[in-house]
Amino acid sequence: MKEKQLNLLNELTSKQEEATQALTEYWTAYSNMGTWQFWAILIMFLVIPLIALYFTIDRSKIFLIGFYGFSVHLCFTYIDLIGARLGMWSYPYMVIPYTPGNFSFNSALIPVVFMLVYQWTINQNKNFYLYSLLTSAILSFALNPLLVSLNLLELNKGINYFHWFLIFIGTFSLSKLVTSVFLLMRKKQSEHSSK
Repeated sequence: MKEKQLNLLNELTSKQEEATQALTEYWTAYSNMGTWQFWAILIMFLVIPLIALYFTIDRSKIFLIGFYGFSVHLCFTYIDLIGARLGMWSYPYMVIPYTPGNFSFNSALIPVVFMLVYQWTINQNKNFYLYSLLTSAILSFALNPLLVSLNLLELNKGINYFHWFLIFIGTFSLSKLVTSVFLLMRKKQSEHSSK
């Protein structure tokens, strides 16, 4: 590695450490376990969705639904981290200070909501895309304004609820594509094995 590159890399690493330290200090001062926002986020976005999932998931399709949910989690987490790092939105309150995005939102609420929609459309033989679009609209135009009004989400740089609608559409579409590709590979493997 060239000296100039190494110096720049060391500088970036140092700035990341400083940013993490500043985020931790912010969390300690404004978003710690002594705030109602911490507990509201923890309960509403992490605990309740996971309990609901535990009692409602179709165990006969648990791996399919879980794989789809994991895909939603990964897609949405990356999108959320990129948007947060670019300053497009921020979360004034968080459960874990080391992630720029909202851990509870990314890890439980959004994946669980889309998992349950996916499960329902499979079990009821309904149009996945139609109901996922409706879910995206509810999340974008009802939940996000509520979060903004409670100061749990801050939109910056001209980002609006329609942009979030597109983000949710991209998230469920990409997750469905990934799931469908793996299902197709499994089907082809099964057909190949039965010959």
